[in-house]
Order: sequence, then C-alpha cells, then structure tokens
Amino acid sequence: MSYTVREIFHSLQGEGVQAGRPAVFLRFAGCNLWSGREADRETATCRFCDTDFVGGEKYPDAQGLAEAVKAVGGATRYVVVTGGEPGLQLDGALVEALHGLGFEVAIETNGTVELPSGLDWVCVSPKAGTTLKVTRGDELKLVFPQAGAMPGDFEHLDFAYFLLQPMDGPERDAHTRAAIGHCLTHPRWRLSLQTHKIVGIP
Repeated sequence: MSYTVREIFHSLQGEGVQAGRPAVFLRFAGCNLWSGREADRETATCRFCDTDFVGGEKYPDAQGLAEAVKAVGGATRYVVVTGGEPGLQLDGALVEALHGLGFEVAIETNGTVELPSGLDWVCVSPKAGTTLKVTRGDELKLVFPQAGAMPGDFEHLDFAYFLLQPMDGPERDAHTRAAIGHCLTHPRWRLSLQTHKIVGIP
C-alpha cells in the first residue's frame, strides 16, 4: 500500500509519559474526525485539534517510508506515528519495516480504528462523541475538559497510565487548574503538559 505523509521530523516527545524522549515523528495525513479544513471545524466530531495534517508527500511502499524515517532521525530509534489519525494508514508492513531498522514504534491515536499488531507503545486520546475500538494500551491521554468525555468514563479500560492534558486555547490556564484539581482528588490520573509548546520546540 502507499502512504500519504504530512511530515517527518526529529524532536523530543513533548507530552505524556514519554515526555522529553528523543523521537522521530511520522505524521500521516488525514483524519476520520475532522477534514482539517477550518470551514468544516464547526461540524467536525473533534473541534479542538491544533495540528496541520492536510496534504503531504506520497510514499509508495513501507520500506521506503521506513528508510525516510531513519534518514531524518539519525541515531534515534524511537518513532511516534501520529496524525491526523495514523490508524487509517499504519499497517503491519510498515511496523515490520520500522522494526527491521531497529525502531521502537509508538502510536498516538484517537482509538476509533483497529490498529496493527506489534506496536511497542500505544497512546489513546479519546474524543467525545466517538466509540473506542482500542480499549487497551500503555497510556490513555484525555484532553480535558471535554463535555461528554469525562475521566470516569474511561477508568475501566486496560491502560497502564491515565493522563489529563489541559485543552489548549484561550482558556488553557483555567483548564490547567481544573486538570490539576482533578488529579489531586483522583490520584489514578496524572497531569500531562504540552512541554514542547512551553519551551518552544517543534
């Protein structure tokens, strides 16, 4: 299968349990919850996305894409597959090709599509109004607050870590205070901050 990639870049993981870790980010184009066009935001299932995942470069095969990831990452052998919704394109062939080059393969997904086997780290970020098909993994990272997606709705799922990430935007400070308050009264949850935005890295 061919792949449409918005960008590949080398940086530090900015959020979640792996924050601070060097990583190659493989951002696929496309999402099943929003077209990526501002004109469609008000009718989208997910209305708060802050990522540009429209358009990009075509890669005709898994091995060629894996080699491109390696070329960008230098000595780093940890790749975060993201989007948009990366589960729409990530397949077993690409996971195998990346493993073959020595990469650990992580994914950041909205959890609404089935994922290939063999992933080394699964981060699910649920969105209100959707049905999760990925109900187990390493971390569940909930953007907070979301009407219709409260922390207690997900605590029965099989994840090692549960994180609250304050929703960005003009009310970020208030959202951060609310997330801190929830974590203090519900110790199962940890606070996740978008440190890449705080310190100004890609």
